[in-house]
Amino acid sequence: MIELKQVYKRYGSGKIYLDALRGVDFAVNRGDFIVVKGPSGSGKSTLLNIVGLLDEPTRGEVLLNGQPVDFSDFDALATQRSRVISFIFQSFNLNPVLTLEENVMVPLMIRRDISHRQRQSSVSEWIEKVGLASHRHHRPDELSGGQRQRVAIARAMVTRPQLVIADEPTANLDSTTARGILQLMQELNGAQQVSFVFATHDPVLVQYAKQTCFLVDGRFVDAEPGVV
Repeated sequence: MIELKQVYKRYGSGKIYLDALRGVDFAVNRGDFIVVKGPSGSGKSTLLNIVGLLDEPTRGEVLLNGQPVDFSDFDALATQRSRVISFIFQSFNLNPVLTLEENVMVPLMIRRDISHRQRQSSVSEWIEKVGLASHRHHRPDELSGGQRQRVAIARAMVTRPQLVIADEPTANLDSTTARGILQLMQELNGAQQVSFVFATHDPVLVQYAKQTCFLVDGRFVDAEPGVV
């Protein structure tokens, strides 16, 4: 689905620069549940930004369903991204003035290929799936952290993506709530065959992974540093 070939990412120029990724090969296939683990500054967020087609590599190639991605065509790239990829953020990124229902609706508003009736039906379906039907008219400040993350999951899934990218999705949750959220994602992965790619420090999340990759100083390594 998404493939990175010898991808490098450098920030800055001249004598002041940072190599965030250094010749990374990475592939995401249908139904994957991948955790990318590594210390702060290892390049995890940069990797997710490139996999999510949000950032262009300095060097190397990114393929989407076997075709090279043209990062110079912003409009076409945005359309591709909206139809294939969704994101779940550490801080939830919910609009505080919108209701739960309206927050879930947001990513569908730019989809001209989906009718109003289809949008309403899909929003209701995913609010039900994450167990928040009775809270559909609540605003984010009326919800717990776990409920907000469930809203974020519904918002990510409502477009029926092939791939969901999540950067530290359990960082603001207690361990019990985190396990509940991860079990929900695992169920969606199995039932919908949606691929998930996570970046995390959380050992609990690693327990749910089908594949764990270790990133250190912008390169993948065979094992987690310091673990024998």
